[in-house]
Amino acid sequence: MAHYEGVIDRYREYLPVTDATPNVAMGEGNTPLVKSQSIGPELGCDLYFKLEGMNPTGSFKDRGMCMAVAKALEDGKSRLMCASTGNTSASASAYAARYGMEAIVLVPAGEIALGKLAQAMVYGARVLAVRGNFDDALEIVLRATTEMDIALVNSVNPYRLQGQKTAAFEIVDELGDAPHMLCIPVGNAGNITAYWWGFKEYWEAELSKTLPRMMGFQAEGASPIVQGKRVKNPETIATAIRIGNPANWENAEDARDASKGAISAVTDAEIIDTYLRLARDEGIFCEPASAASVAGLIKIASQGEDVAGQTIVCVITGNGLKDPSTAESTAHVELEYVEPKYDTVMGLLTNGSGRGR
Repeated sequence: MAHYEGVIDRYREYLPVTDATPNVAMGEGNTPLVKSQSIGPELGCDLYFKLEGMNPTGSFKDRGMCMAVAKALEDGKSRLMCASTGNTSASASAYAARYGMEAIVLVPAGEIALGKLAQAMVYGARVLAVRGNFDDALEIVLRATTEMDIALVNSVNPYRLQGQKTAAFEIVDELGDAPHMLCIPVGNAGNITAYWWGFKEYWEAELSKTLPRMMGFQAEGASPIVQGKRVKNPETIATAIRIGNPANWENAEDARDASKGAISAVTDAEIIDTYLRLARDEGIFCEPASAASVAGLIKIASQGEDVAGQTIVCVITGNGLKDPSTAESTAHVELEYVEPKYDTVMGLLTNGSGRGR
């Protein structure tokens, strides 16, 4: 089996790189496509989870960040900047550290999961906590990177999406064709855009016979595309998709319409129910935003969408360790303190045990 350093190395012929583009890599890509043992059989479909939390910094952002950083280095940039709800800041900070660049990240104060903030800090980034939301931070970043010699690495950078589309390539490479349906969380809407680009590019190259329906899912409290208007104060437990004015709004609608798909909303309660079910029935610990893709699939199936017999992929965008506070507050499992005695432990086990639900 061929060994690849990362997605640029593996999919160079499908990416906008030249001989002058450095092969920025940290082992990103080649993430597992895991078949569902519980939810899929219940829905009567062949369901797979694309585990993007297995990327180097724990989220799908690494696929695009390697491309954005490679092109920034090619252009002679020494600094990069982004606004972030967490995962982008972690990824940008890691690649900047690895390639000797300075990372400046703007995050919404008090609205970023601890695991992600900790990553950016440990990687040595300069972190500015904006007293506002993600959209406020992004407006500042867009202006700053226009007026200063700093590379913009948010998903409005087209190279980010070029890298992210490689996940679609991997799905087709493994399944032998595109799935009937691709379910994905939607925040800033770059990922649904990138996957559609990837599936379409493989189809045009006759490397797949079909194209999937793109099914995007926003959190109900942060669902501007569903509502058809900007959400000024987005609210959801799924911090990674707590975005009220997606930068790739039009591209996401294009992907939805061209694929005959849909973008709809799930509630926080539905997200958390699925978040726990993924962990307890599938062994998959993801961040809450990732669960939106599966919660959405379950919801549309319950509303009459015919998924029986279909091959469906749900994108699990980030690792659960990104947001330990949500795990702690929702798992409802208490530690049982015991004396260091065999008989005491055996007594508890003999008298029954409770699996956290």
